[in-house]
Amino acid sequence: MYSFIGRVWTLEYHSMYVTPLLLLLATCASRGHGEEQQSGGHVSIVVVGGTGDLAKKYLWQGFFQLYSKQVSSGNSFSFYAGGQSPVDKATPIFFGILKAMSCPKDVSDERCAVLKEQFLRLAQYRQLKSLDDYQDLAQHVARQVRDEGLTEAGRLFYLSVPAFAYADIADKINSSCRPVGAATWLRVVLEKPFGHDLRSAQVLAAQLGKALRDEEMYRIDHYLGKQVVSKILPFRVENKKFLDPIWNKHHIERIEIVLKETLDVQGRIPFYDQYGVIRDVIQNHLTEVLALLTMRLPANLSDSEEILQNKLWLFSSLLPLGKNQAVVGQYQGYQSEVRQELNKTNDYVSITPTFAAVLAHTDAAQFDGVPILLISGKMLDERVGYARVVFKNDMFCLQHSFHCKPKEIIFYFGHGSLQYPAILVSKNLFKPSVTENEWKEVTDHANVNVLGSPLSDYYVQTPKAQREAYAELISHIFAGHKNSFISTENLLASWDLWTPLLESLADSFPRVYPGGADNGDMLDVHLKGKEIAYIRDVVLLGPDQVGGESTRSFLIMQGKYRGADMVSAWAEELVERLAADIQEAAEAAVLQDGVFHLALSGGSTPIALFHRLALHHFSFPWSNTHIWMVDERCVPPTDPECNFHTIHQHVLQHVRIPYHNIHPMPVQFKQRLCVEEDATAELYQEDIGRLVNGSRFHFVLLGVGHDGHTASLFPHSEAANSHNGLVVLAESPVKPHRRMSLTFGALNRAHRVALLVMGKGKHELVTQLSRVKDDANKWPVTGLKPTNGTLVWYLDYDALLG
Repeated sequence: MYSFIGRVWTLEYHSMYVTPLLLLLATCASRGHGEEQQSGGHVSIVVVGGTGDLAKKYLWQGFFQLYSKQVSSGNSFSFYAGGQSPVDKATPIFFGILKAMSCPKDVSDERCAVLKEQFLRLAQYRQLKSLDDYQDLAQHVARQVRDEGLTEAGRLFYLSVPAFAYADIADKINSSCRPVGAATWLRVVLEKPFGHDLRSAQVLAAQLGKALRDEEMYRIDHYLGKQVVSKILPFRVENKKFLDPIWNKHHIERIEIVLKETLDVQGRIPFYDQYGVIRDVIQNHLTEVLALLTMRLPANLSDSEEILQNKLWLFSSLLPLGKNQAVVGQYQGYQSEVRQELNKTNDYVSITPTFAAVLAHTDAAQFDGVPILLISGKMLDERVGYARVVFKNDMFCLQHSFHCKPKEIIFYFGHGSLQYPAILVSKNLFKPSVTENEWKEVTDHANVNVLGSPLSDYYVQTPKAQREAYAELISHIFAGHKNSFISTENLLASWDLWTPLLESLADSFPRVYPGGADNGDMLDVHLKGKEIAYIRDVVLLGPDQVGGESTRSFLIMQGKYRGADMVSAWAEELVERLAADIQEAAEAAVLQDGVFHLALSGGSTPIALFHRLALHHFSFPWSNTHIWMVDERCVPPTDPECNFHTIHQHVLQHVRIPYHNIHPMPVQFKQRLCVEEDATAELYQEDIGRLVNGSRFHFVLLGVGHDGHTASLFPHSEAANSHNGLVVLAESPVKPHRRMSLTFGALNRAHRVALLVMGKGKHELVTQLSRVKDDANKWPVTGLKPTNGTLVWYLDYDALLG
């Protein structure tokens, strides 16, 4: 037999013929493991995207495990990997994936070899690109069933493809691949994301609803396949007599649902930068865990309709989420990853959060007032996931006592210090029941701490055999069990909760954190009523305190740079500080002069600052503020290259400012752009002289280019050498070449000039500028020398430290 198996591996991969000997061998092996022979029919399984990363890592392994369990049940199978690539190119890749599959630990090596050979013979790759391809597949399946005298049980399509392709593929399946006969089922599995917000989810649901019935769709959330997550409801039922008296607001202090990851998102940026951490894991994974913890218990755990209705009731009871119920963060290296993978320039800024902590509440009487924290992030200190129910403890012990230890139940999903999935119940709470044959109690407690407490403080239950989440869910799909999947109503109810929060955070600049253990307490939060905030405020440190163990140990540094004042910080804190300084200058100017004249530069670097001023500084004296331009490209005001367009998009349309206080540079005049004889520079200069006292702006915001230019004063240009007048037409070395700019004469009159420099791409420039002498012709920015004002450099740590 062994030599026969050795020869089997050399047979052609795509052969559909199975020898009677192999069938007999596998069947006998299956019966030897105690599985009952059951009647069934033929099942065709199609993985669209069958050679992709998800299929390679999880799906084919899951389907192989399904086949291993079902081989003696009376069902027969065909497996198809579908994709865009031609058959000759993709087939070797597909079978390379299949040959790497592994068997469950309880399967002998001999049986494993037979099962793998059978699976290879039953599998083939097919190009599924056009409607004709799907029709050919349907004809092939029908012909196989007819020729082999089989009874067709069902067809399962797993769409492991981007969400934008779902509707089109569903249409093709509906029009060409539906099985014939009322007794033959069709099941279509969909991977997240299921939309981007409520509206997009509604559109996608409507599109899919035209082709598929809701009972035919299996929206998969792999978290619901995790053994501990799927055990939450059964655990609540099994321990009802203990939990009923305490599972309420009178005894529960808070609920925490946490998913921490140590990896970054390199390789996933095109997807992740559109979605962020809330859409990626909180709206789906953590929200489903929240529902399982707080929904009404169903009378029957097998009744998927009752479970759905109880979830919908829970969603309807959750209070609305706004920006005061969330804090967001972004790990420091994310910006450079985005620029590299999305091919963006060095001044591109993404405000997609990679960390979020959300505070939820419900008005259901059972949990009214109980804070529910949902937290997740990338580049954190450890990889771990858990749901933790913390109970109030009214004991007071004069000496350390068992009764005064924390009381909690932890649904521990895995990884972290414990390394295996488990349910932990504090020993001073109750001893939980163990009623399922698949779970066992752990009595040999290792010297391990879990969330700050020794493992010996808990009663611990764990699965007897650990199973992978996708394999679990695939077995549920095959059986037609829908409890672990997301219905259309469930999906839309969840998006209805999360969309307002996502919209309120759309312009929020996330707190930047270094990543890993260096995060320290930067992401710690505190709760105040129904609001959440970071614990740590901005800390001011002098230059003598810099250069210790790690630059991560400070947030804001003040010192000198090129003889002028300097403020440096992580990007978020730097923007907050600059915004606060501008407001302070505005309030002082209005108090003294009744008006505040602010000159702003364009580009992408100050966008985060604009968001901060417009959306967070509600007491800013906008009605007394005049907005001026530092420089402008000679393009129409509707052109995205226009600096005024940027300022309008990110500031002016969000604040109440009198229209006559807004002063765009008149680069378009008489239906032409920056023509010298139109004297538009002189017109702008006249406006400044007429409205600005002494032609001294109260505050000027500038940036600096890689070549050392500031405003539109470029090296070796006439404009850079002009100190006469206030406004000049200038020339740029890059398109659009023609510019209008304030001169050094105007800039150096200002009360205060701020130079904002951000990003690793500016580190080399900052280093170089720290060494060069003043030479406005070669390095125009060195010509900034306010005569009766101050110059402050605002440098983020990326620019300063690299």
